[in-house]
Amino acid sequence: MNPDLNKLQPYPFEKLAALKANTNPNTDMKHIAWSIGEPKHTPPDFVLKTLADKLPKVSQYPATKGSIELRQAIEAWLTKRFKLNKNTVSSEKHILPVNGTREALFAFAQAVVDRSTNPVVIMPNPFYQIYEGAAFLAGAEPHLINCQENNNYIPDFSGVTDKEWQRCQLLYICSPNNPTGSVVDLATYKMLIALADKHDFIIASDECYSEIYPNDQQPPPSLLQACAELGRDDFSRCIVFHSLSKRSNLPGLRSGFVAGDASIIHQFLQYRTYHGCAMSIPVQLASIAAWQDEKHVIENRALYREKFSQVADILEDSWPIIQPEAGFNFWAKTPIDDELFAQQLFEQQHITVLPGSYLSREISGINPGKNHVRMALVAPINECKEAAYRIKEFVSQF
Repeated sequence: MNPDLNKLQPYPFEKLAALKANTNPNTDMKHIAWSIGEPKHTPPDFVLKTLADKLPKVSQYPATKGSIELRQAIEAWLTKRFKLNKNTVSSEKHILPVNGTREALFAFAQAVVDRSTNPVVIMPNPFYQIYEGAAFLAGAEPHLINCQENNNYIPDFSGVTDKEWQRCQLLYICSPNNPTGSVVDLATYKMLIALADKHDFIIASDECYSEIYPNDQQPPPSLLQACAELGRDDFSRCIVFHSLSKRSNLPGLRSGFVAGDASIIHQFLQYRTYHGCAMSIPVQLASIAAWQDEKHVIENRALYREKFSQVADILEDSWPIIQPEAGFNFWAKTPIDDELFAQQLFEQQHITVLPGSYLSREISGINPGKNHVRMALVAPINECKEAAYRIKEFVSQF
C-alpha cells in the first residue's frame, strides 16, 4: 500500500459520529442537521428535465475534455460573471469539465506536484480536508496558515517566509472560505500572483461558494478576475475551481469545472484521460442548461439571505453571530469548548453542528478552529428558524 495513506487523518464527519455515539438525544424533537454543507433547496426543474430527457445518451462514451457546447457555456458564464477581458477565455484551451470540485481539487495536486524536490503545498487553516490529503498523497508536505479573527479569517500570508515560498509548488486558497465565509479581495489575489511569479508555484483557487453572497451588488471576485485586471490574459500559474453543487443546488450531479493557465489545463487533461473521470453526456447536457441560467441562482441567493437574516435576528440577544461575507456557513465562536458544545447541543436539542477544531490543525500552538462551530444553513427556512430557537434556549445556560 502507498505509505502516504498512513498520514491521512479521519474525516471530520467520522470524528463527529464518534463524538455523538455515546449521547442520548431528545428524540421528541426532530433532528436538524447543520453540520454538512449539502444544499437542500429544490434543484431547478429545467435541469432535472434535461437530465431525464438525455438519459438514453448514457449509451455513449463521453470525452474527458467534455463537449464543446459545455465548455462554451462555461466560457460565457465565466467571462460575464467575473468581467474577464473579451475573447481571452478559450473554451478550447482554458476550460476542463470535472465531476465536482472535490475530485478535481484532489487530482490536481497529483498532477502538478513534483515529489522529487521536497515540495510544500500551502493551504489555509481551517481548511477543506481534501487539500491536506491531496498534498500527502502527492508526496508533499502540507504547510498550513492560520485564519484568525484578527485578520478577518483570511490567511496571514505575511507569516510565510521566502524559504517556505521557494519550496511551495502549489497554493490552495478557498474564497469564499469554507468554513469561515471570508472573501479574498482582488489586492490579495494580485499579491499572491506576484509571489507565484517570483517563486514559481501554482495557485489553485477553490471558488465553489462564489455564487452565495448577501449583497447582489458585491459578488466575490475570482483569481481570474485579478488576472484580467493585471492584463494577464494567459492566466499564467492560476487555476480556479467551480461547481454547480452550491450555485444550483445540484450536489448529486457532480458537475463543475477547472479553468485557467492553458499549459496546466493541457497537462491536467492528459492526467485525467488516464485517470478515467469523464463526465457523462447526460450530466454534461444538464450542466449546460444550469450554466446558461441565472434566474434560479438569484432565487437561491435570496433564500439564503432570508435564512441568515431570520436566524441572526432570533439569536442576536443571546448569541451574537456574524453573517459571513459569502457562503452558507455561520462560523460562530462558542462559549465553551467546541466539541463539548456540539455534543451537548445534539443531546439537549437534537441539532448537529460541526466542531471547528475538526476542520483545522494546531499550528504554532494555535488551533484556529477551536472554540468555533460551523453551522451550515442548508435546511429549509422553517427548520432553520426552529434550530435558532432551540439554540437560543441552549446557549442561555452559559
